[in-house]
Amino acid sequence: MRRMITVGLCLAGMAVAGCETMQGAGRDMQTAGQLLSEQAANSQVQMGQPAPYGAAPAPYAPPEAAPAPY
Repeated sequence: MRRMITVGLCLAGMAVAGCETMQGAGRDMQTAGQLLSEQAANSQVQMGQPAPYGAAPAPYAPPEAAPAPY
């Protein structure tokens, strides 16, 4: 009986630790997804396309060199 309680407590501890690990991994994936979405929106704005709904526009940065005349 004592052995079953010990095994049960160990399994419960591993289950709780596993949930914490998965929750942390989920948060990391969510953060990475948000950063990727922001970078995609910035790239679209720089290419002259409108940003998707809800995306913050990138600040304007003038070109480094003037284009060559024709």
